[in-house]
Amino acid sequence: WKAIDPNSLSITDAVDHRLLGSLLARVSWELDVLRSWERDALFWVDQALGPYIDLLLDPSQFSDVRASAVVKTLVDVPMLFAEAQSALEGTAVAPFAQAVIEQLSAGVDIRGGQFPDIGERIMMSARSLESHLPQSSRSPLMEAADKAGAAAEDFRDWLISGIGSMQTETSVGRDAFIWFLRNVALMAEEPEELVAGSRREYCRALVWEQLSAHRAASFPLPPLPSTADEQCVIEKRDEQSIRDFYVDNGLLSQPEDLGHYLNAPIPDYLSPMGFLAVTNDLTDEYRLDQNGVSYVPDPGLELGYFHAANARDPRAGIVHEGVHYQQLALGYRHTNPLRRRYYDSGSNEGIAHYNEELMLQAGLFDDAPHTRAVIWNFMRLRALRVEVDVGLATGDLSLEDAATLFSEKVAVDRATALKESSFYAGNPGVALSYQVGKHQLMRLIADAIETRGENFHFQQIHDAVWYDGNLPFALLNWELNGQREELDRIDSHPLTGVPAPTPACM
Repeated sequence: WKAIDPNSLSITDAVDHRLLGSLLARVSWELDVLRSWERDALFWVDQALGPYIDLLLDPSQFSDVRASAVVKTLVDVPMLFAEAQSALEGTAVAPFAQAVIEQLSAGVDIRGGQFPDIGERIMMSARSLESHLPQSSRSPLMEAADKAGAAAEDFRDWLISGIGSMQTETSVGRDAFIWFLRNVALMAEEPEELVAGSRREYCRALVWEQLSAHRAASFPLPPLPSTADEQCVIEKRDEQSIRDFYVDNGLLSQPEDLGHYLNAPIPDYLSPMGFLAVTNDLTDEYRLDQNGVSYVPDPGLELGYFHAANARDPRAGIVHEGVHYQQLALGYRHTNPLRRRYYDSGSNEGIAHYNEELMLQAGLFDDAPHTRAVIWNFMRLRALRVEVDVGLATGDLSLEDAATLFSEKVAVDRATALKESSFYAGNPGVALSYQVGKHQLMRLIADAIETRGENFHFQQIHDAVWYDGNLPFALLNWELNGQREELDRIDSHPLTGVPAPTPACM
């Protein structure tokens, strides 16, 4: 890769060259800096149980091949948790371990409901799944589930026994974080710029959220659907109305062969494990004939915030998660396999977060004053995440500081605040991707407006961005608008193109 002279390439090929550089840098980031397999117990929960959950997400019937794969994922769980103990021995980080201990233990959720420990959850899932599988797979499934549950509980107990002697440092440090921004995420901003921008956005969102709530006070809160099935019917209608809204307002094309983003009641076999994943199936490049699915629980007053917002107005979820489905489904059709398979959450989340305000400003929610307040609240929460993400990564915030910030600003309970902070500390750059990606995309579109003048069309630029929506926006702005100011700033930084610094947590 280094032997190729990007100056000899066309802009399009030079963008692809830079994209490969980002991929290589991400390998170094994960293997040399984060070293999650040695430090983060959450990493191992995902490795051990994630494949099982992934296979449950597809709404299709369970074929013999898929049923065998489901059983195999559970058979592998004890081996993976045994490997986890070996890898984490002497290097595990206590706050990450504590998050796993809470995740895999029985307890009381924030709404007062009881939930069982991980062994029982796995068995609940398997018992519900059993009738969906071919007869030959049922007995092996139950045997594997029993052993997988025992292994998960053993792993939790091992963490409990050793947490007192584990190291506590979670920060990668300022230099390592800036290296990530420059080489992996291709962001030119300094950490202080990101925090300052997030604070301005927080104030903006808070003011307009309050104004929206003030306007909505004279309107009754939309009722919850009586069942998940009823919510799914409403969501299907709303999804089509949003697609029509895009086209009618010249905002985004809707190809006839593009599938739909639909809700479905969460299956009994998925529900016990849903706490470990986002329960969406957004398909992939090999299943373009399938619709995207987001599983929803039965509506009720005990629903969490996002589920409650989507139940009262499914459009609140469609304009974000539904955009993920559409953008990925369009990207999966990309003729360039590099751009089809490259993944960058700053771009993906930036597009979805941008789309929320796009639809708000375009008038989609003019008939829904309560939903307008919800959309502004989404923006406020994501602005706060930037400050937490940067602070945890650079060491300016401890986990306690971050949890306090969440508790004071968005009034979440202490346990949830600590759990979220632990996840962000273990995955620097994820939480900031929503707002920072959105602002980068707005700059790209502003540049397009200025460079194209009367030839600018929202639908044209949105179609291009959605299709190439896996690319970091600094690259896409260069290709679409000829603007490479951000890339030049990145290239002038001393941490660009050099080996990753030793992280502070080492």
